[in-house]
Amino acid sequence: MKKPNANAEKQRRYRDRQKLKGKRELRGYVTPEAQQCYQDLADKSGWTDSELLTNALRITYAAYKCGQIKLLNEWLKDHNR
Repeated sequence: MKKPNANAEKQRRYRDRQKLKGKRELRGYVTPEAQQCYQDLADKSGWTDSELLTNALRITYAAYKCGQIKLLNEWLKDHNR
């Protein structure tokens, strides 16, 4: 039987610990424009990658719940983002 890679085993344990905390990993490819937005936000806020994603989702959800999602979409279109 082949011994699993130590690094892969560490990563699996890390993912398992995060799941136990109720967290979920989300991934995707981002456009160059979005990468620039990400860098600007990271520089100004000091947030980690995880915090940026979490807060972006929370802000978008808040806009949706307050009936402002159309306004947010229009702003993004008008500012070519």
